Amino acid sequence: MTLFEVTRLRCESLHNPVGLGVTIPRFSWQLKSDGVHVIQRAYRLQVGFDSEDFNENALVWDTGIVQSERSVGVEYEGTTLESRRQYQYRVKVWDQHGRESAWSETAYLEMGLLHAEDWSAAFITPDPASIDSQVEDIFLLRKPFSVRSGVRRATIYATSLGLYELELDGERVGDWQYTPGWTSYRNRLQVQAYDVTNRICSGVNHAIGASLGNGWYKGNLAWQDQRNIFGDTRALLLQLHIDYADGTTDIVGTDGTWRASTGPILMSELYHGETYDARQEKAGWTTAAYDDENWSAVSEVKHAMDILVMQENEPSRITERLKPVALLRTPAGETVIDMGQNMVGRLHLRLNLPEGTEVTLQHAEVLDRDGNFYIGNLRTAKQTVRYTCKGGGEEYEPHFSFQGFRYVKVVGWPEETPLELERFTGHVIHTDMEPSGTFECSHPLLNRLQQNIVWGQRGNFLDVPTDCPQRDERLGWTGDAQVFIRTAAFNYGVDAFFAKWLRDLKADQRSDGGVPFVVPHVLDEKAYASAAWGDAAVICPWTLYICYGERRVLEEQYESMKAWIDYIRAQGDDENLWNTGFHFGDWLGLDAKEGSYIGATPKDLIATCFYAYSTGLFVKTAKVLGRHEDSEQYATLYEQIVAAFEREFVTASGRLAAHTQTAHVLPLIFGLVQGPVRERVARTLAAYVEENNCHLTTGFVGTPYLCHALSENGYHELAVKLVQQEGYPSWLYAIHQGATTIWEHWDGIKPDGTFWSDDMNSYNHYAYGSIGDWLYRFVAGLDLDETGPGYQRIRFQPRPDSGLTYAKAAYQSAYGLIRSEWRLGEGEGEVGGTVLYEFELPPNTTAEVRLPGSAMEKVIVNDVGVGQADGVLSAQQLGDALVLELGSGTYRIFIAASPNEKE
Repeated sequence: MTLFEVTRLRCESLHNPVGLGVTIPRFSWQLKSDGVHVIQRAYRLQVGFDSEDFNENALVWDTGIVQSERSVGVEYEGTTLESRRQYQYRVKVWDQHGRESAWSETAYLEMGLLHAEDWSAAFITPDPASIDSQVEDIFLLRKPFSVRSGVRRATIYATSLGLYELELDGERVGDWQYTPGWTSYRNRLQVQAYDVTNRICSGVNHAIGASLGNGWYKGNLAWQDQRNIFGDTRALLLQLHIDYADGTTDIVGTDGTWRASTGPILMSELYHGETYDARQEKAGWTTAAYDDENWSAVSEVKHAMDILVMQENEPSRITERLKPVALLRTPAGETVIDMGQNMVGRLHLRLNLPEGTEVTLQHAEVLDRDGNFYIGNLRTAKQTVRYTCKGGGEEYEPHFSFQGFRYVKVVGWPEETPLELERFTGHVIHTDMEPSGTFECSHPLLNRLQQNIVWGQRGNFLDVPTDCPQRDERLGWTGDAQVFIRTAAFNYGVDAFFAKWLRDLKADQRSDGGVPFVVPHVLDEKAYASAAWGDAAVICPWTLYICYGERRVLEEQYESMKAWIDYIRAQGDDENLWNTGFHFGDWLGLDAKEGSYIGATPKDLIATCFYAYSTGLFVKTAKVLGRHEDSEQYATLYEQIVAAFEREFVTASGRLAAHTQTAHVLPLIFGLVQGPVRERVARTLAAYVEENNCHLTTGFVGTPYLCHALSENGYHELAVKLVQQEGYPSWLYAIHQGATTIWEHWDGIKPDGTFWSDDMNSYNHYAYGSIGDWLYRFVAGLDLDETGPGYQRIRFQPRPDSGLTYAKAAYQSAYGLIRSEWRLGEGEGEVGGTVLYEFELPPNTTAEVRLPGSAMEKVIVNDVGVGQADGVLSAQQLGDALVLELGSGTYRIFIAASPNEKE
């Protein structure tokens, strides 16, 4: 081994963060080596002031040599970190053989404003005596300022009541969208930090300005025309800190000296779109030379400062730009642009039309069966952009609105001017999570399904995990989030995204432990505490822990998790069953009664199953955190729930007292039936699927677990048939109907081209995309072991009996790249056929590999026998499966086996 180094330093999962608000940050790194079975045995981490000189006087923390394998989530234990201070850090490690790495490259973190007293600025809004605070026009706020010589650093800290965009000297500040993001605004308001050092020139006059829109704060939310949910006044809070080489600092903050006006944006709403009149632009309004004599004064707005928190998750950004694929003329005579992909974001225009020309863009997801533009499923959301030209060459895209769409209807384009597609670009916008996982196989439609899952996640992970991005909803439904979070955590790095959202869940949780249906909570006071929805309080933190290996999310959410279980326990007259209250049940299950959204599975069965599941996860959480009294108490409760479930829902002969697919899925997945009863429940589930011509009848609750339940209980072949089913209802049916994202309804578009309904019929709704988790773990075989969370301990369990000729998955974990691939060779599907496997696992991890239908004497690992292969720590034959223990490295395993034999 010649290569041994430390790479990819991260602080709070971020590379060189600016504006950090965590006072005890966590550090992570990866090891890079060309050897096999490399394990970190010790590390040394140094943190110093904003100088790269790590001498003793500059250090704020030096761990010394720590004997530990830990390379993820190492908590800072040095002197107190200061607001706005920049710190450098570096790491070196030792492996199990005593080999010492060089110091890593230096990384840095910069703290934000950590305390309320760090703020001298005030929230400001236009003086209502001059500009009505309730007008729809977007507010413009500006301030000129001068700068002395010797600028060393300049940083802006900003937030708003509403949404804001910043400009400095006529140019946009940063590329973040929809700041300050959406939180439980009554409890938490995020602040963004922008390094503008290279834009502040010494001894020069400058100007800063901000546009203010309604956004989630006071704009239209949900389907009952609610407005002003969090407040009725838009306001800006900003401080620009200019640090000089002589050690002094100037602060330009929002105060009564700012000036206000309105401008070209006459209306901008998240649901309804934007109206923009370019003739009303105020050219140069954020430059120092602009004359604002006719602008209005501003007023200060009193607002709590102790709820301010620095940005917690990745910002929303434009992450991709799409060009249209076609210009359509519909049977109704409409001019429609086809983007080729159901996307979320907005359309960017380049125009050269006469002054006063008004171009209207309306956005929709699908065309009707006649090929005409269809907006029925938008309900009251208008998704309409109106732009009035100023004449000459001009560019535009909406500012404070986003749309969910594939098709755009263009109205008002002059007939004498050709409509050229190159003038339009789709800007895809979502939280800028780091891509982490990929899946591919020999079935083209399954590959398209994976693309649809990813596009659905991108479209609905815009600052919060929304249910849909197009109609008058777009809310953070807790049930949708918890069923999809494991799939989400494979496709993208969602640890910071969900940690932020869970803090809002905790903030909006009632004192009795009830969890709202949506987070942030914007529905009525009865919209709380449905089974499988409220369980997000427990399922989501636990999933983040096992996927990312970070205990802090469990520590932060512990009391919230406990409060949710105590809430359930307090319901009804039997603390071991949950048979009271409102529940969504198996939402949108196909076995629902006519006219109902709720599937046929008894709601008390579902509620009790999730009660048991969450309680069991809480027991695991208490053990991880060393809360022994709670772990013992709630373990007893869990056992009582399981016993009560058996008494209530299982007959003496071992039959479930409910006859739906979902009713059989949940007890199997949540471990509520064992032995002969489990075998019977699994057999009955398989029979129900087969009797329905190998189709599902499950809804939001049963579908995420259906194929898992089949594969885990000896019916993998049936699960494969179910997933590869192309007729209605199935995942692939929607693809045949043109889906490029996941639908809300299995029959969102019926075979004859008609629609399920105008009501609640989203074509970008990620919940059923949870099938991705089964593809990654059961087909490609890339899984984790909870005993080594964060993929430090890996499970490779590929299934070449999945009706495919190859499958592969890759995942960028906190430790490095993990790969699992298999391919069938000659004699496919016959006894004597061959299978080639490839596995890769990074340093500081180990893996258990389970290869079905494999005999040890027929196995070749990296061109040698199992016993001679470097990195193979152990091998044993368990029935017809070969189980290997691997250290880090890359392995090519060739086996003459029967891929069709049942494990």
